[in-house]
Amino acid sequence: MAKKPRPAHPTVIVTRRLPPAVEARMAELFNTRFNADDKPMSRDALASAMAQCDVLVPTVTDHIDAALIAAAPERLQLIASFGSGVDHIDLTAARQKGVIVTNTPGVLTEDTADMTMALILSVPRRLAEGEKLVRSGRWSGWSPSGMLGHRIAGKRLGIIGMGRIGRAIARRAVAFGLSIAYHNRHRLPFEVEQELQATWHEDVDSLLAQSDIVSINCPLNADSRGMIDARRIALMRPTAYFINTSRAEVTDEDALVAALSEGRIAGAGLDVYAHEPAVDARLMALSNVVLLPHMGSATFEGRDATGARVIANIRSWVDGHRPPNQVLEGWV
Repeated sequence: MAKKPRPAHPTVIVTRRLPPAVEARMAELFNTRFNADDKPMSRDALASAMAQCDVLVPTVTDHIDAALIAAAPERLQLIASFGSGVDHIDLTAARQKGVIVTNTPGVLTEDTADMTMALILSVPRRLAEGEKLVRSGRWSGWSPSGMLGHRIAGKRLGIIGMGRIGRAIARRAVAFGLSIAYHNRHRLPFEVEQELQATWHEDVDSLLAQSDIVSINCPLNADSRGMIDARRIALMRPTAYFINTSRAEVTDEDALVAALSEGRIAGAGLDVYAHEPAVDARLMALSNVVLLPHMGSATFEGRDATGARVIANIRSWVDGHRPPNQVLEGWV
């Protein structure tokens, strides 16, 4: 496929509001159009945007499927996604169309690991329940049997997905006295396992059956979609806790709700949901679940760094180079 000429001053359309400093820099460098009201674009609005720009800057709320990419004119040459995940973009269709896709890996690792560790602490120790009790005005004071939770030191944390974020969580968890088990498509080098004091499980089933806390930190792809189904949830201990700050689609949400409602697992901490921004009312009714509004990476520093990475990818592309964070079809 012949290379298309790259405009020196490309038209860039951004689908959501970005930090002010990022938008100001993009406006200086490119002919940039922003989404002033910050509402997620409809499918028709996305199609219109893709027809009017050289570079599209989408986020996780934009589902760019094969049909949208196929309908885009030749003018669209780069999709510079704001975020590390790319499961919302059809990479095969983009490759066939000759559209380059970039992401922003690494910049949100520590922020997401911090939030995951906060949930690992919060759910067993019932921190959210305690905070609500104080605010309700019904707290009657300290008692030996009041608000009892579970100690996490000495427990086993099972991490599914030992990439950058999984390893960052493991480092934090070790400091709290947790032992680390993990499942990954590829086993980590011996030296890394030693550093993290981590034990590899070749299969997910054994990890679930032997963990006190399970944390989902794998990308969403064909292998991981629906991986934590009803059968696998049934393998978990009734005293186990489930944490997901990755992608909701890795888990069968109905099966998770059933297990939580019936007391077959002890609790959960969730930052992602199957039908965002809608949250299943059954989850909201459960006191043993901590619910967060997809805020695992939501720090000022992280958003600024993500924007800077998007800009670097676009500038590299404009200069005729391969963007540093180009995503290949088999990336996940």
